[in-house]
Amino acid sequence: MLKLDRLSRRFGSTIAVADATLEIPAGQMVGIIGRSGSGKSTLLRLVARLIDPSEGHIWCDGTDIAQIKGRALRDWRADCALVGARAHLADHLDVATNVMIGRGHDLTPWRAVAQIFTPRERARAGSALDRVGLAQNARQKAQTMSHAQRQRIAIARALMHGPRMLLVDHVINRPDRGDGPSTLEVLRTLNQQDGLTVLCSPDRPEDARDCCDRIIGLVQGRVVFDGAPQDLTAQMARAFCDAATGDHRISASAAARYQTPAPILMPV
Repeated sequence: MLKLDRLSRRFGSTIAVADATLEIPAGQMVGIIGRSGSGKSTLLRLVARLIDPSEGHIWCDGTDIAQIKGRALRDWRADCALVGARAHLADHLDVATNVMIGRGHDLTPWRAVAQIFTPRERARAGSALDRVGLAQNARQKAQTMSHAQRQRIAIARALMHGPRMLLVDHVINRPDRGDGPSTLEVLRTLNQQDGLTVLCSPDRPEDARDCCDRIIGLVQGRVVFDGAPQDLTAQMARAFCDAATGDHRISASAAARYQTPAPILMPV
């Protein structure tokens, strides 16, 4: 069980996440939706402890993750793997090597530089790539892969740690090259087959509604929707889109009215 207790993060005078209080059971797949700047990325980075909270707590198995340091923090980041839209791959290396480098702090620097990997590590990387539908691309250079494929490579790299939780920001779920699975299909399979807890922010709210067990909607850093996918109507989903898409968005004054106990059903 992951518990966020009045979690907040400020950047100067800007409140990126405000008083987020959530309980996420192990094995749940949660979609986080909201327009650009609503706090989705900040919330995921807080959970991964890539940034520190300004206030509040992050509880998991009785430990306040907001307070851990050193080896405990490195272990948490491996246990709770964050994957972004920018996969941060080494473009000059092949796909399999990028995945094997994902061993991170378990891999000595000289072996990473020399690209010396054990048969077990190579087999594990092959298995991880198979899980994300990219086993056939193992020897391709990372620079030749599409943006969606690169994100799936980053997910395979995260699997090298054997995480309990996957956090995936800006899920790229557009049609990909070939007939491979979409990123959300990969995440759903990992969630259902491995019991991984998944927190993800799909680019389109309707994708979250179709694939997730639960939807959390953010407006200006505040949780304004927390409920089942069937409770999120198409009109509500459009309300979380960017103005650039042609859809309307929620005003700051309207957001204040939606702070009622979950599940929150937003009038639009």
